[in-house]
Amino acid sequence: MAAGAGTGSGAGTDARANAAANRATSLTPSLEVPSTRGARIRAGLRDSVAAGLGVVPLGVAFGVLVMQAGLPWWVAPSLSVLVYAGSIELLLVGLIAAGTPIATMALTTFFVNFRHVFYAFSFPLHLVRGRLARLYSIWAMTDEAYAIVTPIPSAQRSATRLLTLQLALQTYWVGGGLAGVALASILPGEIKGLEFSLCALFTVLALDAIRSREDVPSLLIAGLSVSLGLLFVPGAPLFAALILFAVALAVRALVAARRDRGEVQVSDV
Repeated sequence: MAAGAGTGSGAGTDARANAAANRATSLTPSLEVPSTRGARIRAGLRDSVAAGLGVVPLGVAFGVLVMQAGLPWWVAPSLSVLVYAGSIELLLVGLIAAGTPIATMALTTFFVNFRHVFYAFSFPLHLVRGRLARLYSIWAMTDEAYAIVTPIPSAQRSATRLLTLQLALQTYWVGGGLAGVALASILPGEIKGLEFSLCALFTVLALDAIRSREDVPSLLIAGLSVSLGLLFVPGAPLFAALILFAVALAVRALVAARRDRGEVQVSDV
């Protein structure tokens, strides 16, 4: 009798353990490599959803700003398709409304988007084949796409997944801008503070990207660069901060590469 009870208790324990293991497995994201084109497209769409929840409202804010600045409605989709860089688009709205010379706008665009040069070092552009596809992937290399793609394991990356993600993000942005234009046409008055939405999105992306202690130095370097820019170059703090941040990251990368080579040599010995 006692043996039977013990056996039943053991079986019950095993059943509960198996059920717990099954639940844990179901809550763990799948690490399988998408094997078909359809699976890779679906993976890219899933990747885009979380950022899309922030991109669409930001696009709406952009469309409203365009209309509140007194610009024609078609400026919103035109900038979203031809420029496609959220931060500079919001900045260009004010510059265009103020009648800023084209040369000044071009120079401002260059400096603000110069950070994308460094994205190319770790962005998996080598996966994309075909001249047009690669040109589009370079064009659509936004902060959101970079923040989403870089944590994905190399074995799970593919050109189809990457391009699907980028096309989805741009669709969210253009659609949000058009929705903002429509919303602005029925609003009774002007809405203040919409420009802060971009800062909020970048904050969320930064917090999402920094998930380990290894990434904390990059956050500290960014904060220090901004502080030094505001303190010593108050006339152009953003430009100064970007230069300092780029130089600091380059130095950190060189130090890390030298350390890795040293570790490899030691292990070979």
